Amino acid sequence: MKLAKLNQEIIACRKCPRLVEWREQVAREKRRAFRDWEYWGKPVPGFGDPEARVLVVGLAPGAHGSNRTGRPFTGDASGGFLYPALYRAGFANQPDALRRDDGLKLKDIYITAVGRCAPPANKPTPAELDNCEPFLVREIEWFKPRVIVCLGRVAFDRILRMFSVRDARMKFAHGALYALRPGKAQGNEWLLKGEHWLLCSYHPSRQNTQTGKLTTKMFDAIWDTARELTTHA
Repeated sequence: MKLAKLNQEIIACRKCPRLVEWREQVAREKRRAFRDWEYWGKPVPGFGDPEARVLVVGLAPGAHGSNRTGRPFTGDASGGFLYPALYRAGFANQPDALRRDDGLKLKDIYITAVGRCAPPANKPTPAELDNCEPFLVREIEWFKPRVIVCLGRVAFDRILRMFSVRDARMKFAHGALYALRPGKAQGNEWLLKGEHWLLCSYHPSRQNTQTGKLTTKMFDAIWDTARELTTHA
């Protein structure tokens, strides 16, 4: 119930005027290929198993992907690379993610983001991410995830900031794995207890996958590692 309430709060958020204007403009004007769709046009809540031990943190919804479908990484090229990998690793019941009612279910994994609204040029401002951060804090408090998978440098930097980590040895690199110690986020109570892990991956954006910066083999290795860390919990 607490998670459902949080997701309703996320959907109702209007804290960032620039993002509200942009997401709603995109939903009205639409892309020609999706002119018959009723766009979501609101902040996108998290999606997955409410008892997940793996928390996946992305950047923000795509204008014609999640902003259209209302579910993370659904209906765009990034999701077309992510969900087949989750399916191969046993985290998803199917490889396809096209719309909210397509029957997709996740097991032991929950997908969220540091930004909940589609931003112009795919670039939320630091202030906009600050407005979203309390939502992510509450998700981490809820899940107390064994593994946090950061898709991209922005998500990685934001997680380090949340946990007040100032360790120069912790740098973003694909496949990098770090022990995450209990920490505080902006005065909140301790978020994590025990042993937890921060796992880094390049974002499955078309820019990375079509250039070969992120390959299927590289991405599969991330989810194999996440599975191994939960198996030996």
